[in-house]
Amino acid sequence: MGKATYLVQRVLNMNYKAMWDKIGSIHQKTGRSRLAIFWDMRECAVKYGAGYMDYDLFEMYNLTPEQRDTYLTRGRNNELVAKYNDKAHMDELGDKIKFNAKFAPFLRRDWVPVTGENREEVLAFLARHSVFMAKPSKGSCGWGIEKVNREDYPSPEVLYEHLAQRAPLLELEQVIAQHPAVAAIYPGAINTVRMVTIRGKSGTVYLVTAMFRIGNGRFVDNFNSGGMVAPMDPATGTVIDRALDKQKNLYVNHPATGTPIQGFTFPDWDKAVELVKQAAQVVPEVGYVGWDVCFTPEGPCLVEGNQFPGHDIYQLPVHTPDKIGIMPRFRAIQAEEAKLEP
Repeated sequence: MGKATYLVQRVLNMNYKAMWDKIGSIHQKTGRSRLAIFWDMRECAVKYGAGYMDYDLFEMYNLTPEQRDTYLTRGRNNELVAKYNDKAHMDELGDKIKFNAKFAPFLRRDWVPVTGENREEVLAFLARHSVFMAKPSKGSCGWGIEKVNREDYPSPEVLYEHLAQRAPLLELEQVIAQHPAVAAIYPGAINTVRMVTIRGKSGTVYLVTAMFRIGNGRFVDNFNSGGMVAPMDPATGTVIDRALDKQKNLYVNHPATGTPIQGFTFPDWDKAVELVKQAAQVVPEVGYVGWDVCFTPEGPCLVEGNQFPGHDIYQLPVHTPDKIGIMPRFRAIQAEEAKLEP
């Protein structure tokens, strides 16, 4: 999708009430006139592909033009997806059932689809696992995921009938046993690392960034479903700043366990980097991916791959005190790729 097409679609589909609410909120914080904020938003949309949500989230009203140009906006992220990801192959990552089948060597866990026609296979899975995860085959932000206990149902057959109602858009997974050091931070969820990779036309895979995603009160770690995020040094696997939740609370230590977050270094980080670089070669037609990686006692494993890696959590204002976003990293990768192309 080109920039012009993207801007037209945004204008046609925009929630104007929400935009004016954001303008009003920024007016209260800055004292600037609503009209001036509107025109500045418009300029950021045209120049940087930033919608009103990006403008507010990244506090673009506090940035110079040079600083604004360093941010990966929604529009720019869409351009990267269009450049590196072939639509014909994106469902191989977007559909969890297809993903699990394609990336089975990287999963380190038992799983089964619920098709409505594989009753015995599902019952065999239920016999092996008294507690498991039930996930919709499509979806994001942790929505629709259930942690199911077999003992809450009169019989496995009754449980199967309950699950089969969601067929064929459901898959079941063994609960991952995460590494004790990671579980010590928060044991109530699988705390993953979002590792973003780009596979260039040369076949080289680049690790763009890494963010630690942490559960907090729920069994999912997603930032938009009650979780927290903390930036990492992708070279070392160390958490380099505090964790932030959606309410903008900051945590050096986890509020539920008191375990330090900032300064934590992941075990087997070099293996995790190698894991995502290998995974990035499985579907080369989808070259821009956000991998959710879990760390287990036996080593890292994939939870899922996101063909729309997102753009917001990697450059939140509290984590970018220098007011520099992540766009320079993408530009450096593109420059490196240009050197490798024949």
